[in-house]
Amino acid sequence: MSLIRVLLADDHVVVRQGLRALLEAEPGLQVVGEVSDGEEAVGTSQALRPDVVVMDLAMPGLNGIEATRRITANPGSPRVVVLSMYADVEHTVHALQAGASGYVRKQDADTELVAALRTGSPSNPFLTSSIDRRLVEEHLRRARAIGTQAAPYQPLTPRERQVLQLVAEGKANKQIARRLSIAIRTVEAHRASIMRKLNLDSQASLVRYAVRAGIVGVEE
Repeated sequence: MSLIRVLLADDHVVVRQGLRALLEAEPGLQVVGEVSDGEEAVGTSQALRPDVVVMDLAMPGLNGIEATRRITANPGSPRVVVLSMYADVEHTVHALQAGASGYVRKQDADTELVAALRTGSPSNPFLTSSIDRRLVEEHLRRARAIGTQAAPYQPLTPRERQVLQLVAEGKANKQIARRLSIAIRTVEAHRASIMRKLNLDSQASLVRYAVRAGIVGVEE
């Protein structure tokens, strides 16, 4: 049995500790690193070159969907298995369209995560048993037929998506500018573009939108 090297990406230390204990008790699995946000996941996956990244969705700074999209963008990149509290078709489809090789509920990690790590692939993703595969496949077929991505924030550029998340997390323009190393005026321009493209009219509507889209979420 060949060794599978795993990187854990979750913003909760206790969750990562539990996952490490679960995976390292299995033959042929080795946890090679842990990170607490999406940006770290992208950078560390490039540095460590794991075989699989176990990815939480609701992480600060850069959410799991965007991190998955960046990690899987290049040929030969690590596989990504999403591990999330969300068990709905919409989040599952978003993850698969971003390039995930599997989607497992956190509640099912003890019985399904190892199988997802060993068998999931972009062409034949592993789906948690509580999700209706037929519905997921139908959503994916429909999106392919009309040539669109299911992600509701698809019209946004990668930078706008990141600004959207930081705004929804309550960061001020000055904090966002410092975080992204851009000018405050640039942040303001991105915010205006986001509101226009998504047809939003207030900070509150932006936050509600981000929660519905899984860009930010409740504590996992």
